[in-house]
Amino acid sequence: MLYLELAKIYERLEGTSKRLEKTSILSELFRQTKTEDLKETVYLAQGTVFPAYDEREIGISSQLVIKAISVATGISIIDAEKKWKSIGDLGKVAEQLVEKKKQSTLFSKKLTTTKVFENLRRVAEITGKGTVEKKISLISELLTSSSPLEARYIIRTILEELRIGVGEGVLRDAVIWACFSERIGLHYNKEKNSIEVENDEAYSECVNAVQEAYDLANDFWAVLLAARKGLNALKEIVMQPGMPIKVMLALKVKTVKEGFETVGKPAAFEFKYDGFRLMINKDEKGNIKLFTRRLDEVTRQFPEVVEYVKKYVNGKSFIIDSEAVGYDPVKKKYRPFQEISQRIKRKYEIGRMQNELPVEVNVFDILYYEGKNLIKRPFSERRRLLEKIIRNEKFKLRLSRQVVTSNEKDAQKFYNEAVKEGEEGVMIKNLNAPYKPGARVGYMLKLKPELNTFDLIITGAEYGTGKRSGWLSSFILSCQDEGELLEIGKVGTGVKEKEEEGLSFIELTKMLKPLITEEQGRTVKVKPRVIVEVTYQEIQKSPTYSSGFALRFPRVTRLRPDRSINDIAFLEEVEREYERQGRGR
Repeated sequence: MLYLELAKIYERLEGTSKRLEKTSILSELFRQTKTEDLKETVYLAQGTVFPAYDEREIGISSQLVIKAISVATGISIIDAEKKWKSIGDLGKVAEQLVEKKKQSTLFSKKLTTTKVFENLRRVAEITGKGTVEKKISLISELLTSSSPLEARYIIRTILEELRIGVGEGVLRDAVIWACFSERIGLHYNKEKNSIEVENDEAYSECVNAVQEAYDLANDFWAVLLAARKGLNALKEIVMQPGMPIKVMLALKVKTVKEGFETVGKPAAFEFKYDGFRLMINKDEKGNIKLFTRRLDEVTRQFPEVVEYVKKYVNGKSFIIDSEAVGYDPVKKKYRPFQEISQRIKRKYEIGRMQNELPVEVNVFDILYYEGKNLIKRPFSERRRLLEKIIRNEKFKLRLSRQVVTSNEKDAQKFYNEAVKEGEEGVMIKNLNAPYKPGARVGYMLKLKPELNTFDLIITGAEYGTGKRSGWLSSFILSCQDEGELLEIGKVGTGVKEKEEEGLSFIELTKMLKPLITEEQGRTVKVKPRVIVEVTYQEIQKSPTYSSGFALRFPRVTRLRPDRSINDIAFLEEVEREYERQGRGR
């Protein structure tokens, strides 16, 4: 498939904000793409060259991209940087400079999706001596052969900032439309931007089948490949220990009473630990792998956990959901998440870190055991199985503390006990609920001391002035909705001026500078990678930000390196909290 055809699809997607129209465009692409081109097309349509479960990234800085543009177009780095500061979008910079060069040179051979895909994968995988030069060569090779439009999207893909507004929901629906439109009698009316479905039951069946397949595979290429063969092929996609799975997410509630109203009575109440989610996998061969909620593998970083699993969990193969909590090995006291977070991405001195800040694993759910997928079984049944296979050992591995009750006073007492012991609060769970990977569906709730918080992602920043000159000191925060990131305000409070005092402007600047994709004066846009927990006094309506809301008196409380973009607050959560605070006045 010619890459130019895909670039034109990108342009159409970028040109509409209508979700149904985007779905129609993508479904047409998926329907028409030949099987041999399917893998590259599906990944590139997502702006990546890796499936969702693969933690690798293309990982190229804006400065390296500018060098590649300079090599490909003959424009000096200084002039390319000036153009970047003027336009703000490196993709459009590449487009304009390639167009200028094409006017004076013969057009080279046409790019295919396979060529673009292979070059970008090599860019991501190259290591060792001469790495920078090799990466520049691979990128400039693509730009030299590209048309202006292709150049725009090649650069945006490299920067992992495609900007076409396509999220998992649109991709899932596009697979359904491409493969099952006739089965469900689906018709899209472009003029009215609406759909009609003749067979609602078949439609629900297809939606559930595609969603469940993706929940297990975390790979839309595998899902589309199976969907082309029919519903039965989708159902053949099975859970496999060793392949990361998205964790089920929790909704927030304000009171024990609200928790009961949501999940019913009786309900399970469990301590909410101040740690990070750890999905523990063991396959039939005895191999153990550990994954975070971001789907990053951290087996090497936590060797003590591997030993705990071998010793305290009975089973040949399983997938277990848990929370890892750091503790002081001398004082035997639990430590806050911010301290243990430094171990998650640690590549060196792992042994020293393990001795200084070991972790205790608190197990609370099981998704797979001895070849059987358990996610559709009720939570109470899954918990009973855990009680049979877990041997509790404090400060190593044990079941999360739990009480099952219908009594509000007993539940409140358990909650108070959790807070008194320094935990974040409690989780409240529906005893009859299945496990829904990656979803916030009200099967699991979190109740914490009265404090308004959201996990949000930094999508931009402003350089400071005066004593903060040279630092990024005001950070633009965003929530998510239908695959798009929507701004919800700025924050600077809570970030420290001195590194020894906690999360500092210096540290955040170091993290964000390599992620810059646009510059306009003192303002920059960055790749959405850095997630922070933010407290606020209240939510206000605001026409200033694309979410339609702003946070009053926001304050950064901590970094969340264990969270992914899928974990940040959804717009519907913001709307729900806005309505709730109105009722509370």
